[in-house]
Amino acid sequence: MTLAPTRPDAPARPDGPPRSSARPALPAAPRAGAHRRRAAVLVTGAGGPAGVAVVRRLLAAGERVVAADADPRAAGAALADAAVVLPRADDPGFVDALVAAAAAHGVDALVPTVAEELAVLRPVAFWLSAAGISSWLPDVPAVELCCDKALFARRMAECGVPHPVTAAAVDELDDVVGPWVVKPRTGRGSRGVQLVDRRADVVAALHADAALVAQTRLTGREFTADALVARDGELLTVVPRWRDETKAGISVKGTTFDSEEVTGLVAATLAAVGLTGPANVQGFVGPDGRAAVMEVNPRFSGGLPLTLAAGADVVSAYLTGIRNPGTRLAPLHFTPGVSMSRYFAETYTGPDGRPVADPCTAAVPA
Repeated sequence: MTLAPTRPDAPARPDGPPRSSARPALPAAPRAGAHRRRAAVLVTGAGGPAGVAVVRRLLAAGERVVAADADPRAAGAALADAAVVLPRADDPGFVDALVAAAAAHGVDALVPTVAEELAVLRPVAFWLSAAGISSWLPDVPAVELCCDKALFARRMAECGVPHPVTAAAVDELDDVVGPWVVKPRTGRGSRGVQLVDRRADVVAALHADAALVAQTRLTGREFTADALVARDGELLTVVPRWRDETKAGISVKGTTFDSEEVTGLVAATLAAVGLTGPANVQGFVGPDGRAAVMEVNPRFSGGLPLTLAAGADVVSAYLTGIRNPGTRLAPLHFTPGVSMSRYFAETYTGPDGRPVADPCTAAVPA
């Protein structure tokens, strides 16, 4: 299946850097005769569920992994072969710090798992490549559509994709039928989400904070679908799963399922925003069996392990597409009916920062 309209992800100017990009500092060339390590993959957002899942999958596949996060105690840092602390994407030094870390650890491929980083990294993809860092980053307009709920709602309406009616201001509220959900126009997970039953409360919330939107609250069964879209717009896989139980916006219990209705909705949604690479589409299947989309995250999801367990290795396919952009990626298949139940796991470090063995899995001296 090919999504349209999209265009291949490539540097904006194949013969040179993007005009609008500031050039990050490039690492020095290696000395002649210097020992060359096996190339590594840099995974950002290593403290989040998606980052941890990507780190674990890459390690299982035999890759050398460098975990990066703004938090020096990020869980993924203790799992990876090496770890680095980077500033947040809104820090002016973010790109330079990333390039320097990649050079220090012999990184040849970048896997970002933080949506806010994409709009910063995409304009400097040419310079990342010049520094020896391969990437596959979606176009900035597609990222902006996914990260702004008001813009996303407008695009869904323009393209005829089922989506709850959305108001970004009080004067748009007449078309939004209650009950309502009020949420930040930009944001992740369930942060700041309010379920509201009285119109007066919705009006008060929108008056109090211009960064909120109000939507008709969808009913039915909630789903998430992991997807991977090739650079040329071909939809390589859609793996829907029921969100059987969630905590703080993260799925802790889920089951994969097959649905032409949901797969078609995901395809139409991703085509409308023009996204390539990994994506996570969330929505509801109503009592009448019809599906509607809520939002799209332009990255791997926190529930990624279930997609991997069901047989669709979107992480390895994405890495292949990063390192070999001209390679045609094969469609990925999955098994419906695979269930996941998530539990907490811990990582430990000593006073010197070195890993400490897990007392629940390692042999502990008497």
